Amino acid sequence: MGSPKIAILGAGIFVRTEYIPRLSEISQLFSLKAIWSRTEESAKGAVEIAKEFFPEVECKWGDDGLDDVIEDSSIDAVLVVLAAQFQVDLSLRILKSGKHVLQEKPAAASITKVETALSSYNSLTSTGLPSKPIWAVAENYRFEPAFLEGKKLMGDIGEMVNFQIIVEVPMNSSSPYFSSSWRHSFAGGYILDMGVHFIAALRMMAGCEITSVSAMTSNVDTTLPPPDSMSSLIQLENGRSGVLVTVVSAKTLKLFWRVVGLNGTFQIDVESREGKFGYLVTLFTADGQTKSNFYPGFSGVTEELKIFFSDVTQASLKKESIFEAEARMSFIEGARDLAVMDAMLESGNKQGALVHVKKF
Repeated sequence: MGSPKIAILGAGIFVRTEYIPRLSEISQLFSLKAIWSRTEESAKGAVEIAKEFFPEVECKWGDDGLDDVIEDSSIDAVLVVLAAQFQVDLSLRILKSGKHVLQEKPAAASITKVETALSSYNSLTSTGLPSKPIWAVAENYRFEPAFLEGKKLMGDIGEMVNFQIIVEVPMNSSSPYFSSSWRHSFAGGYILDMGVHFIAALRMMAGCEITSVSAMTSNVDTTLPPPDSMSSLIQLENGRSGVLVTVVSAKTLKLFWRVVGLNGTFQIDVESREGKFGYLVTLFTADGQTKSNFYPGFSGVTEELKIFFSDVTQASLKKESIFEAEARMSFIEGARDLAVMDAMLESGNKQGALVHVKKF
């Protein structure tokens, strides 16, 4: 097999500003055959941007265009970058056609949806497909160099004692994502949509699951879907605990992770350098020394795309045998992130009652 042929479903902000530029950096790994959107105008807008890097890309829109993509046997994989409410059903439709899928986070808009989706996915081999196509969820925080360094630093700080995560985001009309109506119309809104990122980073760095949560929520800025603020106490499987404080109605940006160990502490701060966001990772050792490294932001998007294309190529070469795709991108990992956020929102609705996280 040569490089896989792919299509993109979705032509919104993230496709135009992140996916297309990142894909252009690794264009030798795949061939972009089509971009689809519900409307002709949106599809043509994204294709116009993509044509600079992918002159052969075709424009598809509406039900007929979607059918074209799904029925095109030359397309090996599809990137699904749509509203959370619609992604899962479309992903399953594509998977049933035998194509591999990389779907944007969150894994689904609700836990109920995740459960039915997993059941459908697990039954695919009984529908005549020789093996299940890859169903990956794009969670770039599991691929960001800053958080991968954080995972390594867990060994340097000794036994974990506690962690704190502070997230303050100005989600208002100045943000291009504020006008995306789908985020205003599903339970959890921006807190859920963003929150899966922070849970993914925490779970990866801690190296264990989250067992239970207790959260208080409020909705002060009524232009935002509820809640706009959440303070959560998190219990890890290893017996340690910490806090996640998330505010999406802040006026300034602050993203901060701090993990305290018996032999030292490390923290990760989001900073702007030369107009671009990145992560400053700092280790504080017991003897008073500090060591810092700065990593540009969003490089995890490129990494996850590279790994997905590699997995698609490998899966095609090993059609007759079991192929294990990258675990960090599995749908089940995305489901676990969502389960934590779902438990926090449930706890918030119950005035901070302890809620056990559903296991997947």
